[in-house]
Amino acid sequence: MGESFKTHRVIGMAVDPIHVGTGGGRLGRVDQSIVRDPVTRVPKIPGSSLAGVYRAYAAMAKQKYPDCAGQGQPNKQGKGGHCGKPDCPICTVFGFARSAGGGFAGLAAFSDAQVLFFPVATREGPVWISCPGAMRLAEADIDELTDAAVYRSKGGQSLNLGWLMLPVKQFPQPNDGLKRLESTVPAYLSERIALVSDKLFSHIVNSNLEVRTSVSINPETGAAEEGALFTYEALPRSTVLLWEVISKNPTHFKVGDAAVSAVKDMNDVSKVVEAAHSYLECLGVGGMGTRGMGRLRVLSFKAIPQQPAAPQEQTGGA
Repeated sequence: MGESFKTHRVIGMAVDPIHVGTGGGRLGRVDQSIVRDPVTRVPKIPGSSLAGVYRAYAAMAKQKYPDCAGQGQPNKQGKGGHCGKPDCPICTVFGFARSAGGGFAGLAAFSDAQVLFFPVATREGPVWISCPGAMRLAEADIDELTDAAVYRSKGGQSLNLGWLMLPVKQFPQPNDGLKRLESTVPAYLSERIALVSDKLFSHIVNSNLEVRTSVSINPETGAAEEGALFTYEALPRSTVLLWEVISKNPTHFKVGDAAVSAVKDMNDVSKVVEAAHSYLECLGVGGMGTRGMGRLRVLSFKAIPQQPAAPQEQTGGA
């Protein structure tokens, strides 16, 4: 039967600010906030948001748009909706739901996109910060940083990260994982990477998000509509994000009683997913797309070698 799944790690960089909202306003410094991890409080892009745009853009690339994109429910006349055929690359890779006759979960699964490197304004120009927790997502293990300091390849006196002034120390030790990440991102970014502790990372990120103000314009007067002013936050341009795509083995699944024929293996599944990447850079993800937000450039799409399962200890005697 072979392997059951294959995981690809994706690294992308925001070409524009990215706003994935929480679905409503709240009391706080902005009217429309963005989604955050419930534990670390660091902003993220939910896997459900990624899955939706990946499906739509892959459907465009495979000439299956709009029927096999979106929720796919037919209209009142029973027309349209997901085709649900075993030879459809969109319905088999991304799944489909039907009110009658069941559905299919899909062969691709998406993790949340987490912040890997975050740009912060300093007196020396922009610096991209990360932390040991974010590095571990990319298998670049770094010892815990407990000091209230910013770590760079070369030491120094002090550096401001937004409003926060911190002493500068040298990286605790050379790290092959960090060097691999530096080769993935643009050169101008890799030369300006800095690390802080996990505790400081969340505070620095949330203090340096982009906040914009918008207002509706009255078409008759050409002036601002009264009471229509609102603010919203976004991940700033050049934020680097990391997420994973899991491709399942199609030979293990059936659509109804038929074998999946649209894709023959996990590499075919990942190729359908990868077809959406050029559209991500042009059409973007999240909201406020008409206000100059959302475009996301994929920098790397690489398979992660599976780790062999650890042998189980035998108990008991003969």
